[in-house]
Amino acid sequence: MATATFVYDGDCAFCTRCAEFIARRIPTDAQVVPWQFADLGRLGLTEAECDEAVRWVAPDGTSAAGPDAIAALLSSSRGGWRIAGAGLRFAPVRAAAWPAYRWVARNRHRMPGGTAACSLPRGARPGRDGPS
Repeated sequence: MATATFVYDGDCAFCTRCAEFIARRIPTDAQVVPWQFADLGRLGLTEAECDEAVRWVAPDGTSAAGPDAIAALLSSSRGGWRIAGAGLRFAPVRAAAWPAYRWVARNRHRMPGGTAACSLPRGARPGRDGPS
């Protein structure tokens, strides 16, 4: 793997909007892909892990989840975003980031750009194993 990969839930409109923001505003060489189109086996990830939180997989195969993945993405970027990534890794900030991330993940259907599909369990989202 030559570049890092940031993996998000492409079934979630809020997550997709965030990924679009990354593509427009955060200068990084990382690939930003929905897990539904990623080679999870090559990345060493499972569907369940990716449905639970965003994921970062570095070129050496090390990975991170949730706000740690976001910190890694920001740290891989250029400009002021690197400072934000370092700040997110600062222990007190990181300690607060995880509960905040979990709250957002549970309520992503209520976030700007979120849809009702974001709140459905993984197997019950349209286009998955569950009902459409």
